[in-house]
Amino acid sequence: MPDMPQDFQKYGFPDGKRYNSFVGYFKRRYGERLQKIVLDAGFTCPNRDGKVGRGGCTYCDNAAFHPSYSTAGKSLRQQMDEGIEFHKVRYRTTEHYLAYFQSFSNTYAPLERLVSLSVEALEHPDVVGIVIGTRPDCVDDEKLDFLAALSRGEVLKGWKRSLAGEPDRTAPIVIVEYGIESCYDATLERINRGHGFEIAKSAVEMTAARGLDVGAHFILGLPGETRQMMLDSCSIINALPIRSVKFHQLQIVKGTRMEKEYAEKPQDFVRFTLEEYLDFFTDMLERLRPDLFIERFVGEVPPRFVNETPWGLIRNVELIRLLEKRLEERSTWQGRLLEGQKNGQVL
Repeated sequence: MPDMPQDFQKYGFPDGKRYNSFVGYFKRRYGERLQKIVLDAGFTCPNRDGKVGRGGCTYCDNAAFHPSYSTAGKSLRQQMDEGIEFHKVRYRTTEHYLAYFQSFSNTYAPLERLVSLSVEALEHPDVVGIVIGTRPDCVDDEKLDFLAALSRGEVLKGWKRSLAGEPDRTAPIVIVEYGIESCYDATLERINRGHGFEIAKSAVEMTAARGLDVGAHFILGLPGETRQMMLDSCSIINALPIRSVKFHQLQIVKGTRMEKEYAEKPQDFVRFTLEEYLDFFTDMLERLRPDLFIERFVGEVPPRFVNETPWGLIRNVELIRLLEKRLEERSTWQGRLLEGQKNGQVL
């Protein structure tokens, strides 16, 4: 890689990268690599069971987004044990794991259930923390207070783990990830989300105010959104008190209502070739604040769940390499267009 500009080096991006890659984040913070184990605890969502809607989000088939070891019919312990064995094949030196409650909305239940599941997951000797994936309309003060107390070591007395960088850790790692998906109310209504953006903004602020790490998830290419709308959303994302963000390109999953909508109104969708997406996401990175960790910028769905794979069967590691190459080719980096601006705004 050629020498980087001095004004770029000041951000201290990891491993000489041109963006704030999440890869290696846990190792830098806790002294060792931590792997997430995806769990299905049998939750549902309020836009599925009738509380705010029926049928769920129009793009969603949850089976397309989680590994085979993660199924609701198995106990948490079985899922964790099988998940650890699954990841040990690839990450043989990993010693500790995060229990990742991913499927559906994992705070959509009484507090007692959230407490029980969290304690059960943290009883596993190789688990050092939990990641709670949920919707912003499924949290409240009581649940967030519990998660904050858990992260301070006030819930599990006597709990202890020995991490490489923290040999006497007495409180679990607690991260909350919100599926926000879009910053635009019209889009959220169209995809049957069941809440507006202000609900998401409030939930993120409530969570961050308690000292919890917050992540957010967004989909690029939802119906009705133009490229400019997606670029403009960067300033809204920048203003959220989040530590990390996940993006992925919209993929039309078979059997979903969005598959039918796409067949009827393809003109309402922005669809990216791989080259277009690399350039577009580079445009986004230039507009995202440099302290924001990019946990993911693409999504992978098994080929059996989609009618087409326009990018081929290219894997995530190769996509990361291509993004880094594109940033280098354009001599740019995350946050470049924010320099000299205020409040994360690109004029």
